[in-house]
Amino acid sequence: MTTQYQGYLKLLQQAEHQHVLRGICHGIEREGLRITSESRLSQKTHPEALGKALTHPYITTDYSEALLEFITPVHSRIEDTLRFLSELHQYNNHYSGNELLWAGSMPPILEGDEQIPIAQYGHSNIGQMKSVYREGLAHRYGKAMQTIAGIHYNFSLPEKFWELRLDSSHSSRDLQSFRSEGYLSLIRNFRRYSWLLMYLFGASPAASKSFFPKTDGNFGLESLGSDTLYSPYGTSLRMSDFGYTNNAQSNLNICYNTLEEYVDSLTNAIHTPYQPYEHIGLKQEGKYLQLNTNLLQIENEYYSTMRPKRIARSGEKPITALRRQGIEYVEVRCLDINPFEPLGLSQLDAHFQDVFLVYCALKGDSVLTAGECREVEDNFSTVVSEGRKPELMLTHNQQPVSLKLWGTQLLDYMLPVAAQLDQTNETHLFTDSVKAQQSKVDDVALTPSAQVMAAMERQTMGYVDLVQSLSRQHSEYFHQQLLSPERLAYFQQVAQRSRVDQQAREAREEKTFDEFLVDYFTSE
Repeated sequence: MTTQYQGYLKLLQQAEHQHVLRGICHGIEREGLRITSESRLSQKTHPEALGKALTHPYITTDYSEALLEFITPVHSRIEDTLRFLSELHQYNNHYSGNELLWAGSMPPILEGDEQIPIAQYGHSNIGQMKSVYREGLAHRYGKAMQTIAGIHYNFSLPEKFWELRLDSSHSSRDLQSFRSEGYLSLIRNFRRYSWLLMYLFGASPAASKSFFPKTDGNFGLESLGSDTLYSPYGTSLRMSDFGYTNNAQSNLNICYNTLEEYVDSLTNAIHTPYQPYEHIGLKQEGKYLQLNTNLLQIENEYYSTMRPKRIARSGEKPITALRRQGIEYVEVRCLDINPFEPLGLSQLDAHFQDVFLVYCALKGDSVLTAGECREVEDNFSTVVSEGRKPELMLTHNQQPVSLKLWGTQLLDYMLPVAAQLDQTNETHLFTDSVKAQQSKVDDVALTPSAQVMAAMERQTMGYVDLVQSLSRQHSEYFHQQLLSPERLAYFQQVAQRSRVDQQAREAREEKTFDEFLVDYFTSE
């Protein structure tokens, strides 16, 4: 435990500063596929009762028309965030008919690209841009990868936190740049230790065989029954080479040492031609195949386990907003959906994210060298593919270390953070969350990935049948957790407002889509 880390903790423990961490803010984005009773992707359009995916603030779609995304508003209390997320599930369940919300990260039975409908957002220029971007993803990476679902955890520290840090550092820097540097330090530490999250929360060790290309091989995986492939010691196929990987982006080498480096790297990638994508072509018979033929179409195409974020102005690019005003919050993107949890994560899961992220913010760090970047990436991929392997060894400061020993050490370091968060919020859930994770480190059978494997073996069923059964259970759970008439009316009003807003947006378009794209990619 570093002296700097201990110093920051003592500062927050002082009587006049004990409530600073109460200002932490959270938001959760949960993705989930709409599926039929036969475990196939829904071929129906986005339900009209849910509103318009383009303009609804809380219910939208991700890649596919069948891939729902629930987005909570920002709350300072985790309980309030989870309550709103539950209400979104309840509202969806109210109108779902015979469809279910798929409970796993890896998709159900896939029947070819033609049965994976790309999300549609209407006729406005920004709506067309969102659909063309997804068309580009299909041509670049295939549609199957885009049916994988996860949970994104948005997190920000209060302004008072950064003011205290700045004052204690006796620095002459302005608060905006100091805050951005602090968030980048958090991101670097997150990358150093995110292997632990994959061990603790990885929940996709298996997938339907229909997810994989039709070949005679098993891709280094093992078969379970007629329809399932699994990784014997893996924790997350979603975050493995089978999931969110992108070889074209490997040369970007973004290690988040400075905000300028991060923004410039993404900007350059959006404007750098890439021959394989040029080969796809920009248009075919007048129809766009992708937004451009460069390494990235837009910055969202860069896959990462965490993103620095800032809420952009209307029409403003995310990287322009970051360059203008710095980092406002971070987005954790590596969490699998826990298929045993109705919301995809538990209350203790969410509380531990706060402990982990505050620890990453308080712990001092240095910039990531190229060598350490490789070490970080190797540790992450090792736990993704072999995290449940007995006596698994990782690498720390170029030295071998056991996962159990290092994991226990990190959790011990986090206990004072959990205690401070408990005191600040008058609860015990933060400390309970760390203890729950320590139990998983002590006993691998308690990890979600091990529980998925155990459930399939115990119930003698494959991946699809298991997750279908859990999806039905969750649907019944939300059916019993009915929204109050007042909340139902509220969400109906929000849905109606989204329809009005989309119509207004489409009515005021003056540029052609071609003109819109030119202006978008040349503006700053």
